[in-house]
Amino acid sequence: MQSSTSPMPRSVTLRPWQKAALDRFAAATSPDFLAVATPGAGKTTFALTAARHALAADVSRRLLVVVPTAHLKAQWARAAAALDLHLDPQWSASDGFLPHDMHGVVTTYQQIAGCAPLIRSMASGAFVVFDEVHHAADDRAWGDAVRTAFEPAARRLSLSGTPFRSDTQAIPFVRYLHEEAVADYEYGYGDALADGGVVRPVYFPRIDGMMEWSAPDGKVHAHAFDDALGTALAGQRLRTAYSLEGEWLPHVLRQAHTQLLAIRERQPDAGGLVIATDQDHAKGIARMLRDRIGVRAVVATSDDPDASDHISRYVTGTQPWIVAVRMVSEGVDIPRLRVGVFATTVTTELFFRQAVGRLVRWTRGTRGQKSFFYIPDEPRLRARAFAIAEQRRHSLRHEDRDPKAPMFDTVAGEAGDADAQPSLFAVISAVPLGDGPVPDWAHDDDALLDPADDASLTVALPPLAPRGGAAAAFGGRTRREHKAQLRDANAAKTRLIAHHTGMTHAKVNAELNRVSGLRKISEATVEQLEKRLHKAEAWLRQASARRAPGWLNTTLRDTINSDSL
Repeated sequence: MQSSTSPMPRSVTLRPWQKAALDRFAAATSPDFLAVATPGAGKTTFALTAARHALAADVSRRLLVVVPTAHLKAQWARAAAALDLHLDPQWSASDGFLPHDMHGVVTTYQQIAGCAPLIRSMASGAFVVFDEVHHAADDRAWGDAVRTAFEPAARRLSLSGTPFRSDTQAIPFVRYLHEEAVADYEYGYGDALADGGVVRPVYFPRIDGMMEWSAPDGKVHAHAFDDALGTALAGQRLRTAYSLEGEWLPHVLRQAHTQLLAIRERQPDAGGLVIATDQDHAKGIARMLRDRIGVRAVVATSDDPDASDHISRYVTGTQPWIVAVRMVSEGVDIPRLRVGVFATTVTTELFFRQAVGRLVRWTRGTRGQKSFFYIPDEPRLRARAFAIAEQRRHSLRHEDRDPKAPMFDTVAGEAGDADAQPSLFAVISAVPLGDGPVPDWAHDDDALLDPADDASLTVALPPLAPRGGAAAAFGGRTRREHKAQLRDANAAKTRLIAHHTGMTHAKVNAELNRVSGLRKISEATVEQLEKRLHKAEAWLRQASARRAPGWLNTTLRDTINSDSL
């Protein structure tokens, strides 16, 4: 079987901030480096370029990438393949040794917690990338496992889209000053807007409303978003607004869809994202979009094993809406997203900024690249939106600004988690009030074209020692995806051989593995899988020609060992 290959990339185009960060990383003497860059700025390209240089300097070095979610594993593997770095996003501890033609693996913080000792042996002398590193503190066991697994690594590059604090426990391999993480390189949203052609400006339509509900203690409350409330009641007010039984949420969805339709006149594939509170809420919002607005939405929830596939199809499709829970909040790259609706009770600064980050990725050649994020006109969310809007206004007006974004509190439970509320809570009504404030984008320039002077830089990539022959991609597939096809083809031939010879599948597999030099098929290189398939095809041709199972069994070794096959 011949592989369709692409030449090894010799250079990569970097934005100025990526080149500056790469230079600082190369000059750093510490094994640990934290880069904080606004979502959409290109942290992945920066990290993989740094990794490419590190692996070129040491041919035996492995590349290990740790990400927050399963969907991001495939996304990182595809991005790495573009730089001829071959990562296995489906590796597990049961697979055994990593095949020689793979540079490393992409795994999750949760997976590390279950196999830290095994990863530790793989990480010895390795180059490690921690994507959205603040997730290492999501669970104490995760942080402990990260420290155990990656202490022997040669370099550790931590990435985050938002500055963060240490309010519960310090994250391994991150330096702190007064509980604030100290970034070795920082590139904020305001910086990216000022540079032009990096991120989109985001605007925040805010919708007020009157909410009425029965609290867990039996008291009935009625409040607009402007009313000052304590944390518990404020969380209940948000739950009421997001209720599927009220009229506030349908009103917001209609406004957001109208905005999306206007954008799709210029950008036909533009998409919208609703961040829901939980799985049932997401499915209810999808029904609401279908029944009240007449549009079907993709649903991606963390409890759905096919969620990653749903997101992948949405990325390349033209469907207008995707409704998500804990799947598209950070890291996931969907450049066509232009409209968002914030419908979750999680209101921490870190989560809010990461959610906004889904809408900021710049698309070259598209005119009028404003994005719109619809939010409740609630004091905490209003303040968070205002802080981002101030950076946007200063950048678009070319005014002086503070280049360093503030550090943000990430204390959990800030906005009453829905699952923690007693069942006596009951929504009575949720009514929108007016159409929100005068839009703050009314007087901004609508052109937002690509910068006249492209400041991108072409950086040479050092050559890599070949691993397993073919370079780059296989007909648009990653090496891991190509191997999956080869494994499927091998399995199909094994079934046919077993049928023709009367041998067991185990016997056929054992013989094919032996002549291909394999211990386990999960450890096979592309070359070994192709050799195994070649032997299987030759064996099957013999079986079809002779139609004599007994003859095949007695001359099995001579048949599949023959060099002519």
